Amino acid sequence: MTEWINHIAGTPEGARIASMLALSAAFLHAIFGALQKGRHDPWISRAAIDISVVAIALPVALFIAPWPEPALWPIFAGVVVIHIGYKMAQAMTYQRGAYTVVYPVVRGTGPLVTVILASIVFQERYNLTQWLGVATLVAGILGLAAYNYRKLDVGRETLVPALTWAAITGVFVAAYTTYDAWGIRQAAHPLTFLTWFFLLDGLLMPFFLRRRLAALPRTEWRGLAVRGVIGAVVAFASFGSIMMATRIDEVGRAAVLRETSTVFAALVGWLVLGEKVGPARAALMALIAAGAVIMEFGAA
Repeated sequence: MTEWINHIAGTPEGARIASMLALSAAFLHAIFGALQKGRHDPWISRAAIDISVVAIALPVALFIAPWPEPALWPIFAGVVVIHIGYKMAQAMTYQRGAYTVVYPVVRGTGPLVTVILASIVFQERYNLTQWLGVATLVAGILGLAAYNYRKLDVGRETLVPALTWAAITGVFVAAYTTYDAWGIRQAAHPLTFLTWFFLLDGLLMPFFLRRRLAALPRTEWRGLAVRGVIGAVVAFASFGSIMMATRIDEVGRAAVLRETSTVFAALVGWLVLGEKVGPARAALMALIAAGAVIMEFGAA
């Protein structure tokens, strides 16, 4: 597997596969966000998901994946710090704001900052068409957030801090996307990085929230456990897909394609949560998709 990944990295075939992985990550990330924002407190939901993540990753890390090289341990330390900040900011965001408003702000901030960071860290260069695609996608995402904000009837009193936290979370998204892309490229075996990433990343929240988890009524345990297992599987597929996409192709392109997750999130809100889409939101969703298409067209 590692030889095949190294073989396709930087090739047209690798670019096509990376695009499919990034789009898959977009769809799955929208589902992941809805799971965390669901019926339970977002802090508790995240802790339940991470418990399942650790339970799944531990046997793979110990018995299947090659052991990490010594040089990876300092990199993993950086991963843990950045993802702690991301999780804290994300939970603070979801705790204060409506999902359909704050989620687009998070995802709109992320790709713009990621493209800038990727141009610095990986010396990726984007042409005018690609920058137009980035601008179109970001404009559509933030436009969707603004539209949802205008239509919101409840919880408006907490939206200013929620939107502030959403922007901070978006910066953390860009930071972990760039750092994780760099980290997985330092690993001899991508599976090793992915497995230990999930194992280490999943330890903090359950420990931090252990008392709140223990205090939950027993009637809540079953539903939360099911949400945790589903969320863990989605997390493996979503975060694993985007990290593999950044391993074999440009980080900026993968980040932009992943942010079509906002379109999928709006569809989840419509199909699952019973929210109306309407012509204005449909047009903004089309603008987001158009931005991703323009970015891909510019890279062709």
